Amino acid sequence: MRGVDEQTGALFSYLSPEALVPMDHPLRPIRLLVNQALARLSPAFDKLYPASGRASIAPEKLLRALLLQAFFGVRSERQLMEQVSYNMLFRWFIGLSMDAPVWDVTVFTKNRERLLEGDVAVGFLRAVMGDPAVAGLLSSEHFSVDGTLIDAWASMKSFRRKDGEDEPPAGPGRNAERNFRGETRSNDTHASTTDPDARLYRKSKGQPARLCYMGHLLIENRHGLIVDTRTTHATGRAEREAAEDMIAAKTRTRRCSLGADKAYDTAEHVARLRELGVTPHVAQNTAGRRSAIDGRTTRHPGYAISQRLRKRIEEPFGWIKAAAGLRKTRHRGLKRVGWMVTLTVAACNLVRLPKLIAAAT
Repeated sequence: MRGVDEQTGALFSYLSPEALVPMDHPLRPIRLLVNQALARLSPAFDKLYPASGRASIAPEKLLRALLLQAFFGVRSERQLMEQVSYNMLFRWFIGLSMDAPVWDVTVFTKNRERLLEGDVAVGFLRAVMGDPAVAGLLSSEHFSVDGTLIDAWASMKSFRRKDGEDEPPAGPGRNAERNFRGETRSNDTHASTTDPDARLYRKSKGQPARLCYMGHLLIENRHGLIVDTRTTHATGRAEREAAEDMIAAKTRTRRCSLGADKAYDTAEHVARLRELGVTPHVAQNTAGRRSAIDGRTTRHPGYAISQRLRKRIEEPFGWIKAAAGLRKTRHRGLKRVGWMVTLTVAACNLVRLPKLIAAAT
């Protein structure tokens, strides 16, 4: 007998999001790691919120929601809240019941400043990587570093003279045409009126200059997991300075190696790494000059291994930009952009960790 095509609603529902998510869903082991890391951060959350007053949205729920935004590449927090209203998987991961109201999108704006002050994103990344099941996967001897450009949320038309002598684009509408031909523009004389922290920068010759930030990753070479990150202004020295900062912050009991590309081949940087007790496995840049890396380093088999493994760092860069949607930031200001980059880096590690932990046990 053919069934009737009509929708009937039940008076009561006893289902929960937990019952609707399959037991073998990939987010289940990820949520376990996230909850364990958030439990370690609970004392830090207590310090950020006053002991009395109206209860706020739990910071744990806010962080889980932002992780979902990175996992699924949701374009905005407004779209994220729209999906939470009907997506049971999202409700389950965040920790909302079937009938719990979805909070307003402005909750993220109001609470982000508090989480920024507590440096929660950095604390969350450290809590994830400090898990006993994760710590055994990490190498403490061999690392790789690299940087990438993250486009700022600002147009080239907003890059105007600091002294205000240039005229705004003339023409009808809000997006009038502007001809930059023949103008000399630099970060010394110009700044973006939309995002003053953004810098005009180009990666190499032949590439267009654009307003951007620079993100830096430090990975360990055993599994290619990200162990540290920095977000800086886009400058010619930012990559090397961030590399020195990140490798100096790592706790080491013995000498380690650091693989990097040709952009890090300068005498000053190589000397600084050696002062820190780090063997610089930097690619030789012999284009019209003498490399700072000589045969004392390149003759060892470990140098060739580091040069091969350092290319793994392009994989998390690709995920962060393509899957998580961070090719262009949705925030303004160095602190906010850096906070989101760090949280997205933690999400990148969480995607890979369940399989690595399962293979190690």
